[in-house]
Parts: sequence; structure tokens; C-alpha cells
Amino acid sequence: MKKVIFMLSFIACSTLTAQSTWKADNAHSKVGFAITHLMISEVEGHFGEFDIQATADEEFSNPDFTVDVKTASIDTDNDRRDEHLRSGDFFDAEAHPSLAFKTTSFEKTGDKTFKLTGDLTLHGVTKPVTLEGKLNGIITDQRSQKLKAGLKLTGTVDRLAYGVGSDTPTLGDEVEMTINLEMAQQ
Repeated sequence: MKKVIFMLSFIACSTLTAQSTWKADNAHSKVGFAITHLMISEVEGHFGEFDIQATADEEFSNPDFTVDVKTASIDTDNDRRDEHLRSGDFFDAEAHPSLAFKTTSFEKTGDKTFKLTGDLTLHGVTKPVTLEGKLNGIITDQRSQKLKAGLKLTGTVDRLAYGVGSDTPTLGDEVEMTINLEMAQQ
């Protein structure tokens, strides 16, 4: 009888923390960045094409992210600059069509804050990156009746460590990433 009670308790607890897939709603999400130009100003941009998925429970605790961003979708509101960024001088989008991120660890740092560490593959180079995260909230969408989670991820990437561009005084080495996500439970 004790074994039966233990098994039923285990099944009940497993059900309560069941993991499901969450997918970014691209219409309400943005993968943005900013970089210093001429040591006096900041240029902002974003990537328009991306696939971001996570595996997490209904509380969106301990998420496991898989990210694929199309480098050719870079947009800085300047066509000439964007073409240069897609070229072999920077992203070499033809040879390296995507950048990827895969979670390796998650650390809760506060009630709604966390650190997300993972492997970032960019320009053919893979290195660990840690992002600061904030869970803005979770709601049930009235239209779809699906759970939706809002998150913000921020961090810094050293572009030279990935071989993106050259060492030049006109362009900062560090790229500030800001990723705003609206994730829908599938």
C-alpha cells in the first residue's frame, strides 16, 4: 500500500511540474542590440527573423532555451550599413546564416529575476554567454486561451571574440543585447 501511495504522489507531483514547449510570438518579440560608434554615439538595430523556443513549466521556471537567429535579417534602419554588416567584413551571412544559443544553466536571482547561461554560436565560434533575465509576468491570453509569458533578457557580447568585424577604434568591441520576448505555451 505504501508503494501505491508513493507512486500516486510521484505521478501527481510530476504532473504539477510538467514541462511544455513555449514559442516566441515574433510579432510581439524583438532581438535587439546596440553598439558604440566613433566612441561618441550608439547605433541600435535588431534581427527580424528568429525562432526562439523554450521548455518550461507553467510558472516558466528553469527554462531551457533554443534560439536560432538569421544573420541576414539584421536591420539598423540603414540599407547600406546593413549590407556591409551582412558581408564577409562582419557576419558573413552567406557562410554563417544563423547565430544560435542553447541554455546550459539557469540560476534564479530574485523573485522574478534570473541568470541564463548558454552556448552562443556566432560566425562559426561557440562560447559561453550569460544573460540577465526578468520574468515580466504570465497570463492566459483571452483570445487563444494559451498561457503567455513576458520576458526581458539583457547581456553583453564581445564581437571580436567571435571574429565579427575587426579591431577598430571606430566601433566598440562590446555589443549590448536586449531581447524582449512574448512566449506562448504550445
